[in-house]
Amino acid sequence: MRHADHRRYLAGDLCGGRCGAVGADALLAGQRAAFALTRPPGHHAARDYCGGYCFFNNAAIAAQHLRQNGARRVAVLDVDYHHGNGTQDIFYRRSDVLFLSIHGHPRTEYPFFLGFADECGEGEGLDYNVNYPLAAGSDVDSWFAALELACGRIGRFAPDALVISLGVDAFVGDPISKFALQSEDFLRLGERLGRLGIPALFCLEGGYAVEPIGMNAVNVLTAFESSI
Repeated sequence: MRHADHRRYLAGDLCGGRCGAVGADALLAGQRAAFALTRPPGHHAARDYCGGYCFFNNAAIAAQHLRQNGARRVAVLDVDYHHGNGTQDIFYRRSDVLFLSIHGHPRTEYPFFLGFADECGEGEGLDYNVNYPLAAGSDVDSWFAALELACGRIGRFAPDALVISLGVDAFVGDPISKFALQSEDFLRLGERLGRLGIPALFCLEGGYAVEPIGMNAVNVLTAFESSI
């Protein structure tokens, strides 16, 4: 990548981080939901490294903004096909932000070195990091069983706000995913998140089947909105 192109890419990601903070402000102002259309994605950006096209962690920026401006507890749920290793790294030693991720098992999927089920947090953050790694080829029922476990944990945590790292690359037609969600399954996802009854900010993450990205993201948002 040429230097000038790289600067434009970074500028776009800085805007993504700000977009997440603006979405967080909408929740703080009393909105029940907001959507941050962030590109590039952010959940592989950690405290001191970047990866997976991610330079600034939009969801983590939003969660921290919420904490600094009145939210006592925040949950971050990552439903991207790839583990949100950067978000895990940022909040791994904290109990005020609960991080949960449903993703392809790191034995075979990026980022490979993080995302295992025994990574539960450290120090004050012990038991506030929850990973649900699923084997490549896992069916829709297995995915939604993990979602139900995650929703139960979020409910017990009782956060003031929920940030969703909304990757839609769990779609069956995604070229780098080995899950099987159909477009209508994203309606089911949005409806279940809406039933949590928690103000929510959706930050767009991955999705590489280009044409269905919009439909799948809109399905989540539409079903969420209709269920609150």
